[in-house]
Amino acid sequence: MDIEKLKAAVTEQVDVNRQRLSELARKIHDNPEPGFQEVKAAAWLTQFLEENSFSVKRGICRLPTAFRASYGKGRPVIALIAEYDALPGVGHACGHNISGNISTGAAVAAKLAIDQFPGCVTVIGTPAEELYAGKAIMVKRGAFSDVDVAMMVHSGTGNTATTSALACQNLYIEFFGQAAHAAARPEKGINALEAMIQSFTAINSLRQHIKSSARIHGIITDGGQVSNVVPDHSAGEFIVRAEEDDYLEELKKKVVNCFKGAAGATGARLKYKWDAVRYAPMRNNLTLARLFVDNMKSLGRSVDLPDSGGFGSTDMGNVSQIVPTIHANVAVAPRGTLLHSPEFANAVTSEAAIDGLCDAAKTLSMVVVDLLASPETLAEVKGEFKGGQ
Repeated sequence: MDIEKLKAAVTEQVDVNRQRLSELARKIHDNPEPGFQEVKAAAWLTQFLEENSFSVKRGICRLPTAFRASYGKGRPVIALIAEYDALPGVGHACGHNISGNISTGAAVAAKLAIDQFPGCVTVIGTPAEELYAGKAIMVKRGAFSDVDVAMMVHSGTGNTATTSALACQNLYIEFFGQAAHAAARPEKGINALEAMIQSFTAINSLRQHIKSSARIHGIITDGGQVSNVVPDHSAGEFIVRAEEDDYLEELKKKVVNCFKGAAGATGARLKYKWDAVRYAPMRNNLTLARLFVDNMKSLGRSVDLPDSGGFGSTDMGNVSQIVPTIHANVAVAPRGTLLHSPEFANAVTSEAAIDGLCDAAKTLSMVVVDLLASPETLAEVKGEFKGGQ
């Protein structure tokens, strides 16, 4: 079959489904569900996929809101990754109401390619990207063990084929002191809040002497109850990020020393715990990314290969460590709109956002065509991945 005609057919199929995809995106937006609670979003996406002849398995990897929806048989298996969790407080300021529908819309359109060539297109629904690294859990539990290529497109303010993402791990801190009357007998108290404040000061000093791409940030979740009692407990949550896993391990030790020093200075007892799950750094497959660039440009969108934005973290990095991967971005909001802000949450229901959804879905579906129609292209993608190991 003529490849360009097939690409035209899959893009036309996205247009056919535009209204339904728009309705799904807006419905998910209006019903935000945080990580591991995405019951409605997962149900709506899987229902749409089942209506389009996909075989759906729900609750995969022992995660109730994770799913796998497949069409076709055999190899290669092209996985399109769906995210649909929201942020507490600001809802879909992450734009995952758009991102999940991009992969879903692309997969339904790519059925036309599966009908022409051997292989399988599968949507892997991945909960809790924002707070709990759901994909990292799913990687460990084998969700991607048979996948040949993994792709997704995130909502943003520009069009890029790759994403810069840092390795990342959460740290949970508690200090235990001694309560006392803050005016009558302050000398009898041990101030747990003071220990936390000194820790922040130490971390601020540490920031002068770490790599420019590394990040340390946190919040106080408990600082005492009343001002006339010496706080006997304080708690905080921190995130440590770095470009490389080795440097992240080095930085983690330095960060913990900040808290240990504060404990020694104040006499408070320190308790800390690193999250068992960590976000891996992003490993972009440039061969795959160039396919994305070429296909998106054919739609009239300008697109950059590299991501020139700021550093963040994504559990798609964990996927990229085991299979050729791209985590692209599509503009759904004006430049300058900050992700994770109320302004971005408002923007992802606009017609411009739906345009971005459809163009990104078309682009992914055309990349699926390229991979299925040309075993040589797929071999180049895999060759780059193996060469980097």
